[in-house]
Amino acid sequence: MCGIGGFFRPSGEPDAENLLERMASRMLHRGPDTGGKFITPDRRVGLCHRRLAILDLSPTGAQPMRDEEAALVLSFNGEIFNYREISAELASLGYRFNGTSDTEVILNAYRQWGIMCVQRFIGMFAFALWDGMARKLFLVRDRLGIKPLYYHRGADTFLFGSELKPLLEHPDFPKRVDREALQFYLQFMYVPSPHSIYAACEKLPPGHVGIISQDGTWEISGYWNLLDFWGKPGERRSEEEYLEELEALVRSSVRYRMISDVPLGAFLSGGIDSSLVVAVMQSESSLPVRTFSIGFREKGFDESLHARLVAGHLGTEHHEEICDPSEAIPIIRRLPEFYDEPFADPSAIPTMMVSRFARRFVTVSLSGDGGDELFCGYPRYAWYRSLGLLGSIPAPLRNALSSLLYRVPHPRARKAAASIAQSRSIDAYRNLVGICEKDRLPSLLPRVSDDTKLLFYLAYDRTQGMAEMDRLMAVDLLTYLPDDILAKVDRASMAYSLEARVPLLDHRIVEFAGRLPLEHKFRGREQKHLLKRLLHRYLPKEMVDRPKMGFGVPLDRWFRGELRSLVREYLGPERLRREGYFLPEGVGRLVKEHLSGRRNHFPALWAILQFGMWKEHFRVENLQ
Repeated sequence: MCGIGGFFRPSGEPDAENLLERMASRMLHRGPDTGGKFITPDRRVGLCHRRLAILDLSPTGAQPMRDEEAALVLSFNGEIFNYREISAELASLGYRFNGTSDTEVILNAYRQWGIMCVQRFIGMFAFALWDGMARKLFLVRDRLGIKPLYYHRGADTFLFGSELKPLLEHPDFPKRVDREALQFYLQFMYVPSPHSIYAACEKLPPGHVGIISQDGTWEISGYWNLLDFWGKPGERRSEEEYLEELEALVRSSVRYRMISDVPLGAFLSGGIDSSLVVAVMQSESSLPVRTFSIGFREKGFDESLHARLVAGHLGTEHHEEICDPSEAIPIIRRLPEFYDEPFADPSAIPTMMVSRFARRFVTVSLSGDGGDELFCGYPRYAWYRSLGLLGSIPAPLRNALSSLLYRVPHPRARKAAASIAQSRSIDAYRNLVGICEKDRLPSLLPRVSDDTKLLFYLAYDRTQGMAEMDRLMAVDLLTYLPDDILAKVDRASMAYSLEARVPLLDHRIVEFAGRLPLEHKFRGREQKHLLKRLLHRYLPKEMVDRPKMGFGVPLDRWFRGELRSLVREYLGPERLRREGYFLPEGVGRLVKEHLSGRRNHFPALWAILQFGMWKEHFRVENLQ
């Protein structure tokens, strides 16, 4: 796991050495072990790298890695887990290797098969490859978007990096906030792709290759498409056959992700996904697997007991930490520093905490992320199905029910109320998955734009013909998963130089889940049906069949107590009026109602607070 960055400038970059040094220094947390840079003689192209050594800890794994004979240079972030098999195939074709890293495998794979060699990789990756003979720079991102990659296209400068911070080091990078992106952030709690919070920067889509040629032209093409197989069951088989295939895939994926030359462990919440990953890890290991969990003293937010029970049954070497607000507040103040753009998913806080805790013992940790999107696990899927039953109710009655729910002082009730009132199903789902309903935006923002061209809606439009629940899972896999869940895990783990691996998002498992008939995911009232059946092979049913808990923190309570000073500091009317991004009257109304206990507005308030803290940290100018 590493940090990559660089530039392409047809006229040449006069300050190339210093620029790359500065870019790399902003990613020191991603790669504290070693660093390096490469600059072409004409100074048109530069690559930088920070390394967290995981495989081949020797200097032969250093980057940017060069192949002098083929005039290739590579800066790579991530892991190619099947690199040994690819290396053996390349060796049979006459290729020689200087070391044992997967980075060198990418270079030789490119020489043999071209840039579409990425279709052979099982892994998580984002990399930049300069082909000096073709005079082209390739940027590549893995299929699911596990690893991030930002880029900026200016009039004479192309910049890229694992994070936004390196791009800010170039004097020509315009730091203007994209007001549409800010609106979308307030709707979803993350900035959705391809946007970034800056108007002049975008995210390379997952499963895509970007190519910038000698003359500066830029083109993007896909090499993997979720919708080629999602919601398209093949020949129907028995559930037992599906179960056997799923277990074989999960075991293969976990085995791959246990390959490491440094200490390795796993996050364990006690939920279905992390418990399955740990159970398979333990069955593949001759020694107890190191597992890590954190808990909170507040009831309803503490899963540590469940994690402890699972760890005890499986025989792992379990490590547990119970946290309170005093430990969370320093992390809250550092969230903008590591997330680079406003990010309002509250589970970033415990994810940062468990990453910091695990890094004391290991350098790599496996995670259970992805199971909910693949196997229909989120409670909102069940909510949505229940709301669908209301579709036959006349609009006046639905509106009356919606009005009643609006009076319930809880964010989930407000979401349900907004969803019931919608006539289009995707609008109803948008209100379930988002944090700020469309009808509230005009009271909070000076200007509200049309959002129908968002990837969220475009993805839904491209799934016509699928079962409705398959469509919603596809939307989440294309939007919420890479832009929220995976961004959260990447930034939180990298903040502490910890590599996080996600076995359930092996693309072979994703393709299997895409073709799996829906009744094996959501049967009756049971969600994640087949995944639970698999976990029953490792854990007693009573440990598996329990209500789902989110990985959250009691922010609504903390806002009225431990975080009240932050609310006053960043959400006061004078500050909001001076900054110009939010309407003080609308925000003030939310603050007053929340602090009085009349309503729970913490999702929207948390999003606005995080924006204010981000703006201050990166010294973003006030809106003119």
